[in-house]
Amino acid sequence: MGRWGRQSPVLEPEPPPPASPPPLPPRHHAFMRQSSFTKIGNMLNTAMNGTKKPQSNGEASWCFSQIKGALDDDVTDADIISCVEFNHDGELLATGDKGGRVVIFQRDPASKTANPRRGEYNVYSTFQSHEPEFDYLKSLEIEEKINKIRWLRRKNPAHFLLSTNDKTVKLWKVSERDKSFEGYNTKEENGLTRDPQNITALRVPSVKQIPLMVEASPRRIFANAHTYHINSISVNSDQETYLSADDLRINLWHLEVTDQSFNIVDIKPTNMEELTEVITAAEFHPTECNVFVYSSSKGTIRLCDMRSSALCDRHSKQFEEPENPTNRSFFSEIISSISDVKLSNSGRYMISRDYLSIKVWDLHMETKPIETYPVHEYLRAKLCSLYENDCIFDKFECCWNGKDTSIMTGSYNNFFRVFDRNAKKDVTLEASRDIIKPKTVLKPRKVCTGGKRKKDEISVDCLDFNKKILHTAWHPQENIIAVAATNNLFIFQDKF
Repeated sequence: MGRWGRQSPVLEPEPPPPASPPPLPPRHHAFMRQSSFTKIGNMLNTAMNGTKKPQSNGEASWCFSQIKGALDDDVTDADIISCVEFNHDGELLATGDKGGRVVIFQRDPASKTANPRRGEYNVYSTFQSHEPEFDYLKSLEIEEKINKIRWLRRKNPAHFLLSTNDKTVKLWKVSERDKSFEGYNTKEENGLTRDPQNITALRVPSVKQIPLMVEASPRRIFANAHTYHINSISVNSDQETYLSADDLRINLWHLEVTDQSFNIVDIKPTNMEELTEVITAAEFHPTECNVFVYSSSKGTIRLCDMRSSALCDRHSKQFEEPENPTNRSFFSEIISSISDVKLSNSGRYMISRDYLSIKVWDLHMETKPIETYPVHEYLRAKLCSLYENDCIFDKFECCWNGKDTSIMTGSYNNFFRVFDRNAKKDVTLEASRDIIKPKTVLKPRKVCTGGKRKKDEISVDCLDFNKKILHTAWHPQENIIAVAATNNLFIFQDKF
């Protein structure tokens, strides 16, 4: 069957993992009595070594490391960053922009060996991933904007990543070359083919050392499979398949096959007037290759198992929190729409981001989230004006840290929020050009909703809704975070 055929993908069922799921983060720390000698010893060690009690991720323990991008106030639309993604070991950091470009940054080797370690990145490669197109059949312009970037796990010296715009997914190979060959028998040094009659002797080609070159080349192009705009791509844990999701359908692809995909979710009604929800995000489970989740504009998350049927119209689990009747308003359906969903590294939990909050779900409990963190609850009173300026439709992303103990998401006024699940603490930080001095510690920001404003607080009426943090990423192994603010990429790390 063709690319629209609903063929059943051959995915063998996997046995359940033998290991028990990781326990919930501890909420309380046991109190231990200390002898006076232990206390004196600790005091002496602190005084002599200058050691301090380490702060948790949610506290104000972040400092500025780097800023990428032009610092001009005149920003072109093409330079606005539209996605940020670390690779699996954090050595590379990729960004995509509205101009269809992908910029890859590489970790500075000296910053890893420095004491203390620093989170510094240098430009590694820049290439044009997508170009603007025009669909003559539907008379529609297809933007070049990069919607998502996803890295494949490294298997050889080269790096591979997937990038997508609204319609087309591309697989890119990024490789290094520091040698060239010269002295060919059948072609000249300028590349022209030699006349065989002029070849009188055989030459052995020689290897010549050249300055290091980083080349990006498209290896596969996956096109013509989505009627609506692609909002998500996710690489499977088998590293052989991936999914792409648009507003109404989710397709399963094999990385080696470009002309055929399997439609695994289709929520398009027969009559489009009966349409009540759209797909907003989708992601594969980090270890179970047959499991994936997708979220909807109605605030629900569905977990599907591809072993149950070829077309996953019937979900295995549905995660949804009952609406609080006291908060019911005209905007309830809009603000309950989930803009992003991310499974934890352990695979036991997931986070979902709606307009006003971020929620942590246990995959074993569908009825309600185990944790709910308000992101900017002070905006609830301003939903009417946010609706009028279309900000209420902004899609904020969210991310986990490497140990699943902290989560991060963005807000307005270039604020971003970090929540420490263990310490039950949170902090609001700002990606501002005023602090672009190395090792500058970020000061927590607070928003005043009414009454007398304190010195370090900012009034909710003074927030700049044109400055917003939609895209964030957390290093998979260290406390290094990347925050996209319009055309600038801020890199922060835990305090030196």
